[in-house]
Formats: sequence, C-alpha cells, structure tokens
Amino acid sequence: MSEKVILCVDDESIVLNSLEMQLKDQFGDQYIYEFAESAEEALEIMEEFTDENLELLVIVSDWLMPGLKGDEFLIKVHKKFPKIVKVLLTGQADEEAVQRAKDEANLHRCIHKPWQVEELIDTIKTGLEKL
Repeated sequence: MSEKVILCVDDESIVLNSLEMQLKDQFGDQYIYEFAESAEEALEIMEEFTDENLELLVIVSDWLMPGLKGDEFLIKVHKKFPKIVKVLLTGQADEEAVQRAKDEANLHRCIHKPWQVEELIDTIKTGLEKL
C-alpha cells in the first residue's frame, strides 16, 4: 500500500514552515509532508513519488511565485493527475487566475493569506472526503 502525501508549494520558507507545523499538529504522521519553493521544484518532486510508491493526495500552492504561477502549475498538474485535491493559498492572486484554476484545474478552494488554521484544515479535510 502506498503512503499518502500532502505537498505544499510556496517561495517563502516561513510560509512552508508554518504549513508544516499546522499540518503536523492536525494530522500527525497520517501523511508524509513534502515542501517545494517553486512550481518547477514541486514538479520534480512529484516525478519521484511514483518511483517511491507515494500517492499525492493534496497540493497547497501559492499563486505568486517566480517562474510558473500557481494557477498555471495546478492546471499542469491537473492534466496529468486530475484526482489530486488542489488548493491555492495566496495573498495576491487575481480573480481571473483563481477562476482559471477552478475551470481548468478543478480547484477545490482558494484561501487568502493570512489564513486561519481552521480554514486550511477544513479545506484539506473536505478535499480528502472527495477522494
């Protein structure tokens, strides 16, 4: 049986550190937590998952990152892995980008920074219920 993974993508390490603490506090060792500081790094990490028998369930991604923006990243992921639960966590996404992610990447939810822990956890839980 494969191990379950939650992947967080943000170019700010302080955000990734906060997400790691909040997810581990809520879910403990129920999941493996992976972190990437860019969409490109996240895509590389995802390629390794199949080799390592890991099943990616949820991606929490920032929108404004160097290189590939969050909506473009999630659309790219959706084309290859349509069942993954996709969440945008952003302080700066424009509404067009959010709508594009909803339409083309089946975005589960957009959460605005600064986020509330309860909203983040609830979003992940409701996304997982759909799997």
